[in-house]
Amino acid sequence: MSTKFRKYRVVHLPTSVGGNPQGLSAHLEKLGIESEAWIFQQNVFNYSCDRVIWSERDGLWRREVKRLLAIIQTAWTFQVIHFNYGTGWATPVPMFRSSDRGVKTKLKRFIAGAYFTILASAELSLYRAFGRQMFVHYQGDDARQGGFCLENFEHSVAQYVEPGYYSPESDELKRRAISRMEKYCNRLYAVNPDLMYVLGRKARFIPYCHISLEEWKPCFSAVGSRPLRIGHAPSHRGVKGTDIILKVLDELAAEGHEFELVLVEGLSNSEARRRYEDVDVMIDQLHAGWYGGLAVELMAMGKPVMVYIREEDLQFLPVEMQVDIPVIRVTEESLKSDVQRVLAMKPEEIIEIGRRSRRYVEKWHDPARIAEDIKRDYDLALRLGTGR
Repeated sequence: MSTKFRKYRVVHLPTSVGGNPQGLSAHLEKLGIESEAWIFQQNVFNYSCDRVIWSERDGLWRREVKRLLAIIQTAWTFQVIHFNYGTGWATPVPMFRSSDRGVKTKLKRFIAGAYFTILASAELSLYRAFGRQMFVHYQGDDARQGGFCLENFEHSVAQYVEPGYYSPESDELKRRAISRMEKYCNRLYAVNPDLMYVLGRKARFIPYCHISLEEWKPCFSAVGSRPLRIGHAPSHRGVKGTDIILKVLDELAAEGHEFELVLVEGLSNSEARRRYEDVDVMIDQLHAGWYGGLAVELMAMGKPVMVYIREEDLQFLPVEMQVDIPVIRVTEESLKSDVQRVLAMKPEEIIEIGRRSRRYVEKWHDPARIAEDIKRDYDLALRLGTGR
């Protein structure tokens, strides 16, 4: 590689969704890359970052000025720009929504939609004019489209979320945003395999890399000395299938099965982590078809995870990874019998699944290896000097 690109700076922006941008940035730093994570504002999980551009006191106009300044600073300062959750600082919104009523509401919607659409293209064009190399991570609903899910999957999130969660307008907005990113970015990454159907030729599946294996140590449970502790940690109850999960657990408790429910909800990442230590088995989700970042954290701790895996989506994974997946596979229909089966397991069986889960995370979710993989993409893009 030419001397010109041996040193470069990377920024991850504009959100902290799932802690993935921060985890990747930290491990790029360990590889000698100057990497920072910038976000609009903190969320309830309170992941660490290098810069927060908005404060709680900022009004609408002040926020917009800060957004524009962030775009300029990003273009001026960094050679590699790694977007997350499918967007840059300018996040497009729909120009039209069928549920809108009244001329004033429709006009405001149109003006906001037009502004952010123009700004999104201008932002990416500015980065290209500065010769910056761009990459983007997709993490779920930034790319997932309700219409596609309903047409192509027997079971999907789209069947269980509230009205308006997905809409024809939001689906179209996502398609346009993906097309825009594909035009400007060197590579599109998907941490959920179902997203690969809608991301185009530049996309590839890449596992979650938000945890540090040194920090998330195995914490095998004292299974057998007390009732089994079953955990569930919904970020969105409809997406995760929480109501179905709780109904099944209530039925099993009423039938005399002994277990303890550990429901983790609305806590910061550090607070939730302390609760996870008490869990023996975690039920992740029933609809998305893949496990989430939460499941990676629990598997790293040596906890078995129960989750719905959509078989046809596994085509986007390495064959060896498909074979290695250690989760206890469930469906909405089979959940009750699957939980009964887990409750009947011997303690050593549960612990062994936990050990296999830890080994799986060490092999497939090692953030150091994933950071090295992504760094190779950065290096290649800088050497070739193009995002086309």
